Amino acid sequence: MLDVQALEGCRVLDISTFLAGPFCATQLGEFGADVIKVELPGVGDATRRFGTMTECGDSLPWLSESRNKRCITLDLRKPDGVALIKRLVENADVLVENFQPGTMERWGLGWDVLSAVNPRLIMVRISGYGQTGPYKDRPGFGRIGNAFGGLSFLAGYPDRAPVTPGSATIPDYMAGLYGALGTLLAMQAREKTGRGQVVDIGLYEPIFRILDELAPAFQKMGYVRQRMGPGTVNVVPHSHYPTKDGRWIAIACTSDKIFARLAEAMERPDLAGPERWGPLAHRERDRALVDETVGAWTSRFDRADLMRRCEESQVPCGPVYAIDEIFEDPHYAARGNILHVPDSRVGELAVANVVPRLSETPGSVKWLGEALGAHNDEIYQGMLGLDAAEMARLRDAGVI
Repeated sequence: MLDVQALEGCRVLDISTFLAGPFCATQLGEFGADVIKVELPGVGDATRRFGTMTECGDSLPWLSESRNKRCITLDLRKPDGVALIKRLVENADVLVENFQPGTMERWGLGWDVLSAVNPRLIMVRISGYGQTGPYKDRPGFGRIGNAFGGLSFLAGYPDRAPVTPGSATIPDYMAGLYGALGTLLAMQAREKTGRGQVVDIGLYEPIFRILDELAPAFQKMGYVRQRMGPGTVNVVPHSHYPTKDGRWIAIACTSDKIFARLAEAMERPDLAGPERWGPLAHRERDRALVDETVGAWTSRFDRADLMRRCEESQVPCGPVYAIDEIFEDPHYAARGNILHVPDSRVGELAVANVVPRLSETPGSVKWLGEALGAHNDEIYQGMLGLDAAEMARLRDAGVI
C-alpha cells in the first residue's frame, strides 16, 4: 500500500446542495481530494435538516455524506461572494453545482465566466433534466428522476400503483457517481488538452442508463415491460421466496443449467426435464406456477437451511436482509463495509465504508460532516490571506 491517495493534490469546490452534487464531491474526497464545501451563511445545505436529526443539530445524512469536507459559508448572490468564489476557482480543479439551470448564470458564475478565470476547471452540473432540452427549467428531485427515468413504472405489482423502487434518492446517488466518473474522465482529457470542460447530468439519465434492454426491446419488438413484483424479465425462477422462519431468500436462476441445479436441490430433478421446465421458454410460459412451486419448497425450511442447500448445489442465493441483519453478518464485518467513525459532536457513528476498494491507494473517511462554517478561518485567512478586519466586514455584511 502506498502512502498517498489517488486524488491527493486535487481541489474540489462543492457549492451544490442536497445529495446529488454533494455525493459526487464526497466520492472524490474519499480518495484524497481536498473538498471545500460552500454553504449559504446561516442556512447551510438542506441535507443538514434532511432525515434523522442528531443532538449536534445536523442530520445523520449530513454527518455521513459530508465526510472529509472542509466547510465554509459564502453568499454567492452578493458581489463580494462572487469575487471570493472566483478567487477559490483560480486554484481549483473541479467545481460541483446542482442548481436549476440558469442559476449560476444569474449570479454571474456561468461556465463562460468560470472557465475564463481558470481554463483548466472542470465544472460538474447536475440538475433534474440537464442543461439543455425543453424540460431543463423544471425542478427535479430523486423521486422525479426515478419516475421520468422509467424505473418507478417497473416497481411493484401489475395490479397496483407503482411503488418507490427501494429509495427515492437512488437517482441522487447514481447522478453523484456518474458525476465523479465524468470528473475523472475530464481530468484524463485535461492531461491531453490542458483544458477543463463541463460534465452535464440530468437526475433521470443514470436511471435510464441502467435499465438493461428496456430501450432496444421497445424499439425492436414494441415490448413495453410492465411491473412484475419481485420477478425478473427474461428469467425464472428469479425472485424472492418465503422461508419457514418468516424471512425471505433471493434465488436467481439465470440459465437452464442453474435451474437444473435448483431442481436437484429441491429433490425434484424431473422439474428440469425437457418436457417440463428445463427449457427457459417453458418456465416463462408457466412463470406463476414455477414461482409457486419454488415458493412452496422454500416455505418448508428455515432460511439458513435453504442457504446451505442452495450453496451445496451451486444455486445463486442470498438472504433478503434488513439493516439489523446486515450489522450482524460476518461477511460485512470481514470486508469492513460498516465503518465506525469517532466524532466530537455525536460520538462514534456507523457509516457505509468507502467504495471501491483500491489495493495501493485506498480511500478513507477522515472525519464526518462538520458544523456550518467550521473552516471559514482556515480557508479565508489561511488560503486566501484575508485579514481579521476583512473577515469582520464580510461577516457583518452576511457574505460569510
